[in-house]
Amino acid sequence: MFLSFFPQPKLFFTSAAAWSLVLVLVWFAGGEQWGALIGLPPAAADAPPIIGVAVFWSKPFLWFYLYFALGVALFYAFWSRYSPHPWQRWSILGSALILFIVYFQVQVSVAVNNWYGPFWDYIQNVLSKTITTTTPEFYSQVASFAGLALVGMNVSVLNAFLVSHWVFRWRNAMNDYYMSHWDRLRHIEGASQRVQEDTMRFSQIMEGLGTAFIDSIMTLIAFLPVLIALSTHITALPIVGAISHPLVVAAIAWAFFGTISLVVAGYKLPGLQFRNQRVEAAYRKELVYGEDDASRAQPATVTELFGNVRRNYFRLYFHYVYFNVVRYTYLQANNIFSLLILGPSIVAGTITLGLLNQISYAFSQVTGSFQFLVNSWPTIVELLSVHKRLRAFEATLEGEPLPDIDQHYLERQRAGMRPEDQPAS
Repeated sequence: MFLSFFPQPKLFFTSAAAWSLVLVLVWFAGGEQWGALIGLPPAAADAPPIIGVAVFWSKPFLWFYLYFALGVALFYAFWSRYSPHPWQRWSILGSALILFIVYFQVQVSVAVNNWYGPFWDYIQNVLSKTITTTTPEFYSQVASFAGLALVGMNVSVLNAFLVSHWVFRWRNAMNDYYMSHWDRLRHIEGASQRVQEDTMRFSQIMEGLGTAFIDSIMTLIAFLPVLIALSTHITALPIVGAISHPLVVAAIAWAFFGTISLVVAGYKLPGLQFRNQRVEAAYRKELVYGEDDASRAQPATVTELFGNVRRNYFRLYFHYVYFNVVRYTYLQANNIFSLLILGPSIVAGTITLGLLNQISYAFSQVTGSFQFLVNSWPTIVELLSVHKRLRAFEATLEGEPLPDIDQHYLERQRAGMRPEDQPAS
């Protein structure tokens, strides 16, 4: 799954993580200041944030773009010499470009959050008649947000287009790799389905899940400092009382609670999804045989095979009931959690409308990042089931024992049972 697209996957991902950490540490240890050498200094510590799209071509941003590009170029140059790979342009440069675009999208969200404070304070002052304003001035404030929204929309479209091509290249690489070893793989149960359908599903899942994971990490990196800064306006939490960085503590604790709850509730789902693929494959295979052989796909056989499909789906539906109860209860509670945290400050009138909107937005971004597993668990379950099926290919090519469920299939096959005669569980 990974060897086909990435050079020496274990070493590659380890080096990518290590190099990313080095770049981050160098940036905060002084690299941010190096831009001043070429006329791109960082913003002053006491400088107010730039409101609107102009922030994206400000000098600090331009220097970061150059710094990121230099880091990627050095990493690509190393791997292109150390371990050349036919898909290295897509797996290295394509991945880096997606990372940058996701980072840019997150910065759009940060810019929107910076816009929230002044705008809603302006609205509050206008409504309370503390200041007077004009219609052109009001629309100027709105136009500033419209510019950010337009940039965010176009970047999102570009990202979706690029990610779609990137994941199809990954599927292309998997398909070429497996087909080059087809003589060794063709005897595995459902081999054709695993090559055609499971590689497609794997790439589609990675398209959404991988992008969501990267977005969560980037959002966390961008908004956690924002939330720490905003925590200075909130000194205590309900029940807990006064603590350091209360908003950050509340976000982490709430997300941790939701993640553990979902993992426990969804523990059995990956295995059931995997078995679902097996009974579906057995049913489909018998129907395919029946297209050319009149003795196959007889009513009794088809009824039994579809009965296996029905039983497994019903088991899956049952387990999803309590999983969805936990999931949707948590997500609904999440909608009002920030208001519960800010309740005492709102009642005491210690925060403005603009600050309330900034804190609520930043808090939702941080908790959303921490809740990656909560929001993505059904997709992760599907990915695990696909991984189990493709793992049989990996085991065969690496000379390792097959996964237990595939060994069980082979044992039953040696005993004289056809795959379609096997029970669902």
